Amino acid sequence: MNRRHWQQNQQERKEKMRLRQKAMKEAIHLEISGMQQIEDEQLQEIIDRHVLAAADREHLPLKDRLTLRNNLFNSFRKLDILQQLMDNPEITEVMINGKDHIFVEEQGKMHSWDYEFESDEQLEDMVQQVVSRVNRIVNVASPIADARLEDGSRVHVVLPPVSLDGPIMTIRKFPRTITMDMLVEFGTINEEAAVFLGKLVRSGYNIFISGGTNSGKTTFLNALSAFIPQEERVITIEDSAELQIQHVKNLVRLETRAPNSQGEGAIGIGELIRASLRMNPSRIIVGEVRGKEALELLNSYNTGHDGGMSSGHGNSPKDMLARLETMVLMGAELPLSAIRSQIASALDILIHVGRKRDKSRKVFWIEEVESYTDGQIRLHTLYQLEEDGLKKKGELKNRWKLQAAGEEDG
Repeated sequence: MNRRHWQQNQQERKEKMRLRQKAMKEAIHLEISGMQQIEDEQLQEIIDRHVLAAADREHLPLKDRLTLRNNLFNSFRKLDILQQLMDNPEITEVMINGKDHIFVEEQGKMHSWDYEFESDEQLEDMVQQVVSRVNRIVNVASPIADARLEDGSRVHVVLPPVSLDGPIMTIRKFPRTITMDMLVEFGTINEEAAVFLGKLVRSGYNIFISGGTNSGKTTFLNALSAFIPQEERVITIEDSAELQIQHVKNLVRLETRAPNSQGEGAIGIGELIRASLRMNPSRIIVGEVRGKEALELLNSYNTGHDGGMSSGHGNSPKDMLARLETMVLMGAELPLSAIRSQIASALDILIHVGRKRDKSRKVFWIEEVESYTDGQIRLHTLYQLEEDGLKKKGELKNRWKLQAAGEEDG
């Protein structure tokens, strides 16, 4: 058999399997539609029965039976055809541009995926299944939504009419918890700087992480949070819960809420920050600030709540400071001098992370917020990325928190 005939046979076999799976899915859906609630074990028994019946009607190799079994279960309980991508640890991002175009990011490189959804309805059903699990709503009236999966992966959805080519869904995977030791091993940061940051976190410095999209801000924030003393009370505030703090027992996790179909009932990050101040927190960690909630964040850090951590989009430490100024102005008309003074008083350390040309993630700068003088926020460079790695450039000037925590010589 020549290669062209082999490819044709494979395509016919694939299409036959697709049609068989579609028919079985419809039959199973019809059978369970009258049941109010069905457990996973019961669903699996029904699927097995249908697969065995199909094998009795026509010859089905064991491999095909197992494939049908897994695909059918995934279509009802997981992410349908996407589940095999979610189970692949090498894939970090999944991008669905309508039912016919699926792209993945694998080991830092993007490429298309051979599979596709049968219809927009199949894709929309999966979208609704994902957002409903975290009590989010996405429809024609509210066509944009953020959600998360059980493993912490972040999901962003855009539906028609905003998206012109069908439902759009982007999944940022968080398959495992990345520790600071792992970041050192990956070359993101060197051991000296990692130990130094650990001392700052334990001592209660307010730390802000900046970086571009997909630069690793949340991953780095997660790694830093492991240095928080386990006896403290920590409040985390996020749009979609992604932080994975496991060693702290006294942990309160808060998540924003989108408005309902009438445009009411929204709860934003700013409101959650204000609420957290009444919860006797040792630390307040805000996953990411994007708008006027920056004012509430600075207020909380300036009212005696040390050890806070947060992140935001910026191209450099100085750019991040300028963006923070803009965010504060979204929430209040304050003189620029007052805003800069608040920022300089609230933040102690700025860390900038990014991606190099080879797609590797690196810490580019660790800056100390030194002071506000002559109308400007003064930064003092502690570490900076050079050709041969992250290099120490200066000593920490504000050391009193280190000294108070007994960390200076530790």
